[in-house]
Amino acid sequence: MAETITIDGPLTWRDIAAVAEGTRLSLSEPARRRISDARRIVDALVKRGVRGYGINTGVGALCDVVIGREDQQALSRNIIMSHACGVGETLARIEARAVMAAQIANFAHGYSGVRLETVEALLALLNADIIPLVPSRGSVGYLTHAAAIGLVLIGHGSAMNGTEKLGGAEALTRIGLKPLRLEAKEGLSLVNGTPCATGLASLALARTERLFGWADAAAAMTYENLGSQANAFAEGPLALRRSPGLEAVGRTLRTWLAESPMLAETAGARTQDPLSLRAVPQVHGAARDAFDQIAEIVNRELSSVTDNPAVSGSPGAPEVHSQAHAVGAALGLAMDSLAVVAAEVAAISERRVDRLVNPLVSSLPAFLAGDSGVSSGFMIAQYTAAALVAENRRLAAPASLDGGITSALQEDILTHATPAAWKALSILDNLERILAIELLASAQAYDLQPQSRGRAARTDALYGRIRGAISTYADDRPMNEDFERMRALMRGMPP
Repeated sequence: MAETITIDGPLTWRDIAAVAEGTRLSLSEPARRRISDARRIVDALVKRGVRGYGINTGVGALCDVVIGREDQQALSRNIIMSHACGVGETLARIEARAVMAAQIANFAHGYSGVRLETVEALLALLNADIIPLVPSRGSVGYLTHAAAIGLVLIGHGSAMNGTEKLGGAEALTRIGLKPLRLEAKEGLSLVNGTPCATGLASLALARTERLFGWADAAAAMTYENLGSQANAFAEGPLALRRSPGLEAVGRTLRTWLAESPMLAETAGARTQDPLSLRAVPQVHGAARDAFDQIAEIVNRELSSVTDNPAVSGSPGAPEVHSQAHAVGAALGLAMDSLAVVAAEVAAISERRVDRLVNPLVSSLPAFLAGDSGVSSGFMIAQYTAAALVAENRRLAAPASLDGGITSALQEDILTHATPAAWKALSILDNLERILAIELLASAQAYDLQPQSRGRAARTDALYGRIRGAISTYADDRPMNEDFERMRALMRGMPP
């Protein structure tokens, strides 16, 4: 990971995810010029009295109320205050950093008109890792999340510096700044656009990509324990179906299972294996294909101007454009799709867990318990996985279709992009837990195999890493503690 990412052209979702994880962010000189040039255009619009939404008018249904120059600073400040309506638990540090990075990237396009010092203050907070506390709920699009960040810039709200909670003014003092006095348009720009959704979407993509690797690893371990069909993932037959994702998963599975003594011993015992085993390339591969399409949409959003209004032209001929670029329909649809993708990968993982623990379909001890009857083994772990799959099914309902009407019919269609990204992240949390259960169940199944059956080199190495951190389960401790250990292991290393 680079120590610093410099904004010159558009950032990608990988850039945003890297900054969220702690990489520093900086502005190139061309980006600084773009920001400053756009500000001069806003100043010209104000001086000439050209009507511009949120510059010299009210917002929402108050868009036709003209605001005099003497009240435009108050308008910007009041927008931050009145829009800070978020409730509930706050975003995690990494999530808030992702939103801040996406905000800065949006301003750096040079069509928003915020002052360079405002962007630099936001950047300084980010790089000092002094992160505003952003309530996670209460947004139909973007306003409340972004307002919580804007509060800190004007000396209100709260921020975290490590484990220390700071008031907004104190947070600014830590980076050598005083609370900002916002100028015309800045209040609106600070709460506007799709950075909340693009930031969270970038994180969701990063987590999905990581978990896809673990899903393939878990499937390989389960297949080795239960599979019997010869060459189930052979390259030639898989290539009959056209799918880059399928081909990639097939290659991965062949690598994981290369020269497996266990599979050599059981090959051909069944004509074909159940779908949760033999359809892994088709299901995981389709998920990867969808992921690539979703990632392209998020990158397009990051390369787009999503402020409203946008400004262009020059100080001599300033232009202001009231478009609907802040509406995140594309992101809402994309994150709804990602939610379904993650839920599908979780669902097939749970089915594989059931096949590992179910004595009706495996030759392993019931529920992977060494002393069946006295010990329940992984019986209830499968219940937990099933419950999380059911929760995913509920969460996967499309947020983008929720609709709603706000601001006295002025905003009479809502696409819920930020909530869509938030629930995708919730599904990914459940996917991680389900995969942790499958990995532990597969390791337990290896423990119960006849000693003569050897594992493939790569699955054996992963089994060794798991057992190096988590011992065989014997009903001797709360099982959910093992789940958390496995999740920590998954986050700390690639499969």
